[in-house]
Amino acid sequence: MAPRDANLLKSSISLVGLQLFSRLFTFGLNQTLFRLVSPSAYGTAAIQFEFMLSTILFLSREGVRNTLLRAHEDKMKAKSGVTNLSFLPIALGIPLAILMTSLYGTHARREVQQQPHFTISIWIYALAAFVELLSEPMHNTAMSELRTDVRVKAEGLGVTVKTVLTFLVLYYDSRHPSGGDVALLAFALGQLSYSVCVVAKYIAHYGARHLVPKISPHIKDKGQALLDPSLLGLSMSMTIQSVVKHFLTEGDKFILSWFSPLQDQGGYAIAVNYGSLIARIGFQPVEETLRVFFSRTLSPPIQENTSAALRPKQEGLITAARTLISLLAIQISFSLLLIAFAPPYLPLLLRVLLPPRYLETSAPIVLRAWIYYIPFLAINGGLEAFVSSVARPTDLARQSRFMALFSALYISTAVAFYRFTTLGDASLVYANIINLSARIAYCIHFTSRYYSSNNSKQILSWPRASPPIPFLLATVVSGWMVRMNSQEIQVAESDLGLRFLFRRGTISHIGYGAALSVICLSIWWKTQAHFISMTLPRKKES
Repeated sequence: MAPRDANLLKSSISLVGLQLFSRLFTFGLNQTLFRLVSPSAYGTAAIQFEFMLSTILFLSREGVRNTLLRAHEDKMKAKSGVTNLSFLPIALGIPLAILMTSLYGTHARREVQQQPHFTISIWIYALAAFVELLSEPMHNTAMSELRTDVRVKAEGLGVTVKTVLTFLVLYYDSRHPSGGDVALLAFALGQLSYSVCVVAKYIAHYGARHLVPKISPHIKDKGQALLDPSLLGLSMSMTIQSVVKHFLTEGDKFILSWFSPLQDQGGYAIAVNYGSLIARIGFQPVEETLRVFFSRTLSPPIQENTSAALRPKQEGLITAARTLISLLAIQISFSLLLIAFAPPYLPLLLRVLLPPRYLETSAPIVLRAWIYYIPFLAINGGLEAFVSSVARPTDLARQSRFMALFSALYISTAVAFYRFTTLGDASLVYANIINLSARIAYCIHFTSRYYSSNNSKQILSWPRASPPIPFLLATVVSGWMVRMNSQEIQVAESDLGLRFLFRRGTISHIGYGAALSVICLSIWWKTQAHFISMTLPRKKES
């Protein structure tokens, strides 16, 4: 295996490890945290505050991050104008944080504004966003060097401190109720502690000199720019595109804040917290690693005087196609397993996970909808990682126009579901499924056109991603058998907590499903594993 491939594999494993540790750790504390805070306060922090924070961070840095991933390694090392691009998110983040916080503080619902410590909490979130943006130069340096271990340690420390601090403040408040409700303040302080820890860890590794832009003494003599012009233009294109993409990704929180009662927003937030556990542990690290992989495999240096890139090598096209098809084959197969086995066991799991007052919110119906949403989320992530890695500025402009159409589709569908169906907050999830289906179709079309333009259409074989017939039949039959068996399990209102899992009927039902899932996995392994091993990049002979 080539050193770069080994580093990419190490990066992917490290990212998965970070997400696994952070999510499982926070999952454990959140089980207690949910019982210390009301659904209304949790909905405000997890839906509305997080939407404001993610908007500031995403719009400030996403375009620059994607651009620097595509910058050629030699160019990154040789030009201060390239590395200085990492400071652009800091400059953008200051006015954006002030604007977003002011608008939200003015236009938030009255019931939200009347919560204790609302104003100071939103400004602490704005400060946390700015502090986190200070780490961008060091973050991009770590990504360019494939030093994922640095990022893992920084973000892992931040998540740990954030969760512990939030929990301790809430726990202290629960033991001293006379001190007032400090739930919003607890979440704000936790977010600020995360940002401070991330920056501090990066500084400890790279030094404080990375907080200052590099100004070459030859800028005036040789006509060098403080910011690389070609990459600055590309980053602006990607930033404009990220505006639409962000509201597609986070639009559910925006719509929810208008249509849903504040208590149900807390239920939706806890459902998404659980539902996204798989997505954030497995899908997000894979998507980020694929961006690096496809960028390095297919994106040659951008020419100085043009936005056009050289044609990728045939070997790179073959490797990228094999990787993409193999990934889709795995995602589709395991998505079928999820849809077959998860819905029948969800009612049992909810009795263990959710506090009683959250069972009365929209959390159960949203979690059920998330089961069907996760497969679309997984497939879309890998395909969009490919598109963002190879798209030219003209392609990005075209994609932005389509994203605008997808955004209109999502909003209109979500509003229609809310008004004309009884889906409730699950309307947002099903509308997102329709939205992601359109985005997946666009990515497939783009990828096919990309390979055709490089005279390599025969390399990309979409049918190879479909699951084998024996596995498909076994999964469908197993899903039906589990659903029939689940009808014999009666769930009463009093059945809460871990004790319910140790009932004889529950244990029998779980064992029944486990046996069927092992059979399905065995069939998949016999029919699909050989194909996966043949399509993945092979170890190079020395």
